[in-house]
Amino acid sequence: MSFTGKYELQHQENFEPFMRALGLPEDQIQKGKDLKSISEIVQDGNKFTVTITTGSKVVKNQFTIGEESEIEMLNGEKVKAVVQLEGNNKLVTQVKGMKSVTELNGDTITYTMTMGDLTLKRVSKRI
Repeated sequence: MSFTGKYELQHQENFEPFMRALGLPEDQIQKGKDLKSISEIVQDGNKFTVTITTGSKVVKNQFTIGEESEIEMLNGEKVKAVVQLEGNNKLVTQVKGMKSVTELNGDTITYTMTMGDLTLKRVSKRI
């Protein structure tokens, strides 16, 4: 199953409390909470390029399944991470006490980040 495509955010749960827990300033949280971000994923075998555009902010990450890569987090911090593929439709990584799962089902991508007892869930549809 290929992740390649452009996806527009449809809805999200727990954005504000999760971003506060990450340490984002309140003005950035308020600006970002209602923006419809666009995620563009390009998959070439085990190599991925993920570009997330939210308003004027663009975050671009490149990684290869099973290899350590530098990933930019939602708060702008760059960290080393290894992304694994579970089954043929789930990208999973652990970063700084946080678990990130990107799951593709048909034309829908569900992005779930869990930190302690706080979970951010974002659902995007292919456009």
